[in-house]
Amino acid sequence: MPLLRPPHAIALALLIACTQATAADTSPEALLKQAQDEQPAYLDTLKALVSVDTGTGTEAGLTQVGAELVKRLEALGAEVQTHPAKPSVGDNIVGTFKGTGSKDFLLMVHYDTVFVPGTVAKRPFRIDGPRAYGPGVADAKGGVAMILHAVKLLQEQQFKGYRTLTVLFNPDEEMGSAGSKQMIAELARKHDYVFSYEPPDKDAVTVATNGINRLKLEVKGRASHAGSAPEEGRNALTELAHQILQLKDLGDASKGTTVNWTLAKAGEKANIIPALATAEADMRYSDLSETDRVQADAQRIVKKPLVADTQTTVTLEKGRPPLARNDGSAKLAQTAQQLYGEVGRKIEPIAMRFGTDAGYAYVPGSDKPAVLETMGVVGAGLHGDDEYIELASIAPRLYLTVAMIKQLSE
Repeated sequence: MPLLRPPHAIALALLIACTQATAADTSPEALLKQAQDEQPAYLDTLKALVSVDTGTGTEAGLTQVGAELVKRLEALGAEVQTHPAKPSVGDNIVGTFKGTGSKDFLLMVHYDTVFVPGTVAKRPFRIDGPRAYGPGVADAKGGVAMILHAVKLLQEQQFKGYRTLTVLFNPDEEMGSAGSKQMIAELARKHDYVFSYEPPDKDAVTVATNGINRLKLEVKGRASHAGSAPEEGRNALTELAHQILQLKDLGDASKGTTVNWTLAKAGEKANIIPALATAEADMRYSDLSETDRVQADAQRIVKKPLVADTQTTVTLEKGRPPLARNDGSAKLAQTAQQLYGEVGRKIEPIAMRFGTDAGYAYVPGSDKPAVLETMGVVGAGLHGDDEYIELASIAPRLYLTVAMIKQLSE
């Protein structure tokens, strides 16, 4: 005669069986359903993050949110290290999870915004119909929450198929990542795959981003009285205008390169012929050869002066590099399309005109790491009063991260 099991033992066995069944059900539909169930918790996290002003350089807010991110990562089981992001304010926060597989993943995004202290009080987080609004809700606190809750879903599924899963939150992207770009580059080279969580404005993943350079133009002339002896001067402003007109076509539309003169300054008083004039231009590019080409063309062009006895110099300062088109990013986008298709959705691979930290992660000429940008939540109105995210995109994008990590780990 079989032994009868006590009721509490039966209940425990049923609980274990249910847990195992849930963990074992990893079909695309089941993953998407788990992501949908996670959406309320995601929104709670997002509200908490958006409700603190973290404009780049805002020490109090960055410190508060940084501490919360450390706490969240530790609660998820990560080994957490913080590194001051000097010369920027705030910390680079690195959380590491160890698994049993052979592939390494880096999930990264920034937690600073462009908004000044007091913005949250004027425009607090709110949900209105199909959208959520607030300063930095999309760029990029929606991405911060996406990483935290994707990791949570992986843990609930008891998935450890990666070798290393690293999370990086940096505090200074909106001002060029001066204190985090080196760490991004160093960490990226230790991983097979890098996912960056900037927001797309539609259901898309980004395979190429623009690099950002600055051109600086300086003209030296000679001052003189503008009324009684203008002919004795050498007008630096006139020469600057001439040079800007000569340099206005430095861009190359066929390669996606733009060069736009945006700042200019000359003179001290209206009755003095200016002896010095300066200007700056914004350069965006995706072709890695364009930096050298633009620099060489500019140097050649400025040798043709209009005002005699003036001296013109032009310099190019390299900024954030591009994520250039490459096979690794293209293959990741194909994987994303396949996985989205398994739940009846479509996702588009795109190139974006923005510059992002993905450029620091990308290694030209190497297939490691493979980098994919805009893995964050869908949103728009970035840096504006009407910045928002699409609520309907939260669960599918959570599903995408989880499904990508699980498939690529194989």
